[in-house]
Amino acid sequence: MFHDGFRIIAGPCAVESRKQINEIASFLSSVGIKYLRGGAFKPRSSPYSFQGLGIEGLEMLYEMKAKYSLRVVTEILDYNDFGHFKGVDILQIGARNMYNYSLLSKIAGYTSKEIMLKRGLAATITDWLSSAEYLKVGGNSNFFLCERGIMRYGQEMRNLLDISSVPYIKQTAGYNVIVDPSHGTGRRSLIIPLSKASKAIGADGIMIEVHSNPKEAKSDSAQQLNFSEFETLLKELDI
Repeated sequence: MFHDGFRIIAGPCAVESRKQINEIASFLSSVGIKYLRGGAFKPRSSPYSFQGLGIEGLEMLYEMKAKYSLRVVTEILDYNDFGHFKGVDILQIGARNMYNYSLLSKIAGYTSKEIMLKRGLAATITDWLSSAEYLKVGGNSNFFLCERGIMRYGQEMRNLLDISSVPYIKQTAGYNVIVDPSHGTGRRSLIIPLSKASKAIGADGIMIEVHSNPKEAKSDSAQQLNFSEFETLLKELDI
């Protein structure tokens, strides 16, 4: 089990500016959140979409880490960039890279940092657990899994959030599993009920996208909570 109990990781989809990430980090710190997420390198389906600020974005996250005593969670896309990620507390392996076995093996063999392995967009549970084995065999057992939804039929939601995977994995593999209802549905109105459901079925935490002004977000604006909505979430979770 996580030593910090039900873990809440929160922050914007992407680091967009120093002002934006400072507003969000300040707010999260004020409500007791310890883990700041934020994309510096953003793998996007369209090459014309905002790709993140890269190293500049990482440096802004490190500033927030020092200023507000937060732990930084962000995605690494390329093993060759690892030197820039030394200030990151939790390395995220995103859904698109779950099958990148070379990246998994290299990262696991190079660092004992905590790793979050997100489920692939069309990955079975067996596929997902096999990717976790690459981390173990590579030399890092300090990881946890993140259910973020899989491909679905219809247009109602962005993904199909498979919360049944959480108790199944905990029962069969014993791994810590958190849930990402932001990516899991793509709809902010569903984040609170699915966060409550995640906690109820025994998830070890959640990862939530939070923005100071979601309407102006450069990516995934429809699935980011504003500050008031996030505070409501905490109250609903009784945290």
